[in-house]
Amino acid sequence: MINYDVLKKNPFNLGDKQIDWVKSTLEELTVEEKIGQLFHLIMYSSEEGYLSELVHKYKIGGIMGRPMPLEECCKAITYLQKESKIPMLISANFEAGGDGMITEGTNIGPNMQIGATGNSEFAGKQGYVCAREGLAVGANYAFAPVIDIDYNFRNPIMATRLYGSDPKLVRDCGVAYTKAVQEQGMAVSIKHFPGDGVDERDQHLVTSINSLSCEEWDDSFGAAYQACIDAGALTVMVGHIMQPAYSRKLVPGIKDEDIMPATLAPELLNGLLREKLGFNGLIITDATTMAGMCIPMARDKAVPYTIAAGCDMFLFTKNLDEDYQFMTEGVKNGTITPERLDEAVMRILATKAALKLPEKKEDGSLLPDIDKARKIVGCKEHKEIDLQVADYSATLVKNLQDIVPMEVKKYRRILLYPMFTGDNAYMGGGNEDIDKIKEAFEKEGFEVSIYQPAASFQEGFSASYNEMLNKYDLLIYVANLITKSNQTTVRIEWAQPMGANCPNYQAAIPTMFISFANPYHLLDAPRIRTFINAYKLKESTLQAVIDKLLGRSEFKGISPVDPFVGRWDTRL
Repeated sequence: MINYDVLKKNPFNLGDKQIDWVKSTLEELTVEEKIGQLFHLIMYSSEEGYLSELVHKYKIGGIMGRPMPLEECCKAITYLQKESKIPMLISANFEAGGDGMITEGTNIGPNMQIGATGNSEFAGKQGYVCAREGLAVGANYAFAPVIDIDYNFRNPIMATRLYGSDPKLVRDCGVAYTKAVQEQGMAVSIKHFPGDGVDERDQHLVTSINSLSCEEWDDSFGAAYQACIDAGALTVMVGHIMQPAYSRKLVPGIKDEDIMPATLAPELLNGLLREKLGFNGLIITDATTMAGMCIPMARDKAVPYTIAAGCDMFLFTKNLDEDYQFMTEGVKNGTITPERLDEAVMRILATKAALKLPEKKEDGSLLPDIDKARKIVGCKEHKEIDLQVADYSATLVKNLQDIVPMEVKKYRRILLYPMFTGDNAYMGGGNEDIDKIKEAFEKEGFEVSIYQPAASFQEGFSASYNEMLNKYDLLIYVANLITKSNQTTVRIEWAQPMGANCPNYQAAIPTMFISFANPYHLLDAPRIRTFINAYKLKESTLQAVIDKLLGRSEFKGISPVDPFVGRWDTRL
């Protein structure tokens, strides 16, 4: 028997009319339609044939958009909402701005850049921009905020996606983002429960572990989740991450091999998230294409078991036809009981009701207005927020040579050493980025050269030491080594022969390192005496760094993580 009274409570807070809609809609759905509501798939394009199959054949409950041009976003979402019997949840990774879905969108971040301001109000401004731009094109669901905590600098996937290492800062930023987004009528999804950032491995590639004790977890991740839940977060995204301490506490005597990631762990979903933290909203899995879910349990069992264990919505599929059949078979064989199926669908419908999607579908406001969207996405107000964040976040980690502020006359001849991931990296940059940096310095009156690899990889044929001393006044390393999926580490790979582009001249020539992504490069360049973290390479951060280097503005950023990675030599 479904208990609809829970829909009157936080986070749904539905009125009687809204509850009646949830109840009547659920009662009218066939089993097939209920199964369709469980699926939250992916929108790669606005191609109607593809979208039609998702809406009419599978009758899915939601879809996530990847970045695409504004007009294409609006076209796809208009089609989906017009054709769908029940209004759809339209999501995107609005972690740092509208650019999570719209190629013309404004980027306010990444999160570590917000953390470096030391002010959670900027997380609220970040959420404001995310929701405003997303809603403008018809989205209604943010897969954010990321309230993971940076406890391990070797973690290969989170890096600058985290607000920082301070649990209080992460908690405050998460709450500020949650309130700013949901006040505008967009749902958030606090993620990645039970918490990433402890393991040095990536749940995309392995079932990773949050290895904190129950007490440590309560004081850090638990406090962040509790605060965001209390602030009204409508949904939680669950990761393929184990929390062994709580699994062992809640299931005494559980065998190691039976400890599952949260997506497949009833004790974490129900005992920890629902009961201890009191979460009453929608639980959605993280992408079920990740190896972290595929490795510990056979796919045919795991697909329906995510719902049976306590998740309400299933994100993506490995093979759509097959995963749909696995879910259907799970309903038929009782893995998913009729009561559990109805409860999951009830929470999906309740989320839609809380966002007033049925009313918006009825009055036509569910569909995006392209002309209005163009005025909102990338508008002046949003760009000014980006500039503010860039100004307050750029962080001078080391200034042991007193280079900063710089005099053009003293350091006129610069050699740039590029450390970039290339076009194939996740949101990475290639040669065009070093050209932009070169132009930015040249605009200020510097003479700039770019390091070229040695013609010979044989030792004994390096450039002349004295020639380098006579040729350059300043050496600047610029790094844009960005974390990406399927990458197990982010480290500098020095050039041949024998690290030809290592900071071999720093004892004789003033040398600076500017990282526009990963904040931990002092691990591989420990004696660099002037080090700057800017967190993301974009026009606003590049200009902010230039202004601060030349003394037109002060460095205001406070590192939200330990850039010295706990080593003494990185401080030299």
